[in-house]
Formats: sequence, structure tokens, C-alpha cells
Amino acid sequence: MATVEIQSGVKTKLDGVRETLRGAMLGRNDVCLTCSFQAEDVLLAKLAVELDASIPVLFLDTGYHFRETYAYRDRIAADWRLNLVNLLPEKTVAEQEAEHGLLHQSAPDRCCKLRKVEPLFKAVAEYGVWITGLRREQASTRAALDEAALFTLPGGKQVLKLAPLAAWTTREVWYACEQLEIPLLPLYERGYPSIGCEPCTTLPLDASDPRSGRWGGRKVECGIHIEPAASSQNPRENAQGASCATASDS
Repeated sequence: MATVEIQSGVKTKLDGVRETLRGAMLGRNDVCLTCSFQAEDVLLAKLAVELDASIPVLFLDTGYHFRETYAYRDRIAADWRLNLVNLLPEKTVAEQEAEHGLLHQSAPDRCCKLRKVEPLFKAVAEYGVWITGLRREQASTRAALDEAALFTLPGGKQVLKLAPLAAWTTREVWYACEQLEIPLLPLYERGYPSIGCEPCTTLPLDASDPRSGRWGGRKVECGIHIEPAASSQNPRENAQGASCATASDS
């Protein structure tokens, strides 16, 4: 794709994302945005705070992130004056390891459940709209991703889950970040295309699959985007007056 085509396409897509965010956020106080501080999440955070600087930006602080991720999070949060909400598991890393050992090695699904899924679902239940940086291109499990859909939490509450960047390519995300002068997480420069907790993130095992370096190839999702209960109701009719923005699955 020629540079001029990318420029035109990204500009049009940025306008569309801004319109989506404006419709979800303005006049409401129950919107949150989840942010892993990967490129797509930071792009969304930048656009969201332009509309409402007070929007809660939820970060899953598992205690296992790369040192670079924590430093970058703190830098962006300070520079942009984000309303950053660090979501913590019930137990510290030391407490969990003393009780269960290295769950990220022996039972990664359980580790993700305790340190990601449960803290996030508990937090998102306080909102009506959940904004994510999910994209269809990220993984085969996300190929059918809807830009807007109801998501039913374990307690039965439904929130409107938005993925304004669903149709974006990685190249478009990076180009938009460059145009908006958004600095990116330094770990990308070391060859990591998908970044999560340090013990469960390696360089890609398959160059064609950016998430193949996650969890040693044993899985591709941590569970925060897997709905515990399904709903067929109309998402827009059920989300009037509710919204939230968070970090995408890191």
C-alpha cells in the first residue's frame, strides 16, 4: 500500500474512531478504557483523553510486567495526566508464589484468572461501557471481533464493549501513533510484537503470528476477553447512559 493511501486511510479511520468515542463518552460518567500500554491502547487513550481527561484508564498491575512496561506506564500517565487506575489482584506476587508456587509455569490459566480476569471483571462491573484496543488482526481468536457488543460479566451485569480499532492493521496503528507523536513502549524495539507479563512473553515463535510468543505458545488469550455468559440483546439499546475505557489484553 502506497504511503499516500495509508495517510488517507488512517485519517479517515481516525475520524471514525473519534466519532465512536465521542458518541460513547460525551454526557456520560460510566465509561472506562483498559490499557496495557501497547500501541493500540495508547493510541486510544490519547484520543479518549482529548475528549475527557478524567476518563478512567484501567491497567492490570499483575506484578509480573516488564520493568520497561512499568516505566513507560508511569511516563505516559504523568505526561498526559491520565486518570490511571491500577487494578491489583487480591494477593501479591510473593503471597501467591508462597501458596501456589509459580502458577505462570504450572497453571497459566489459573494465574491469569487470579491476576487478570478477576480484578478486571470486578472493576469493569462499576461501568456501563468498556473501551478496548482489540483488533481482528491480532490473533485468529479475534478474527470475528465486533466493534460493539454486549459483554456479560460473571455476576450477570452487561456492559457495552467497544473495539473502535477492530478493523485496523498494525501498520495503520503505528502510522497513526507516529503522526500523533505518540512515543511507543521501548520493548517493541527489542522485537516483541505482543507484550504481556514478563515470565509469559518471549519473542515470537512464529514470525507470522505476533502472539505466538505469549505463554510459550500454550495459549493466545489470558481470558479477559472471553465472555462467561452470552447475550443476544441489542448492545446499543442496553448501553444508553453507560461507558468505560480500559487496556486491551496485554
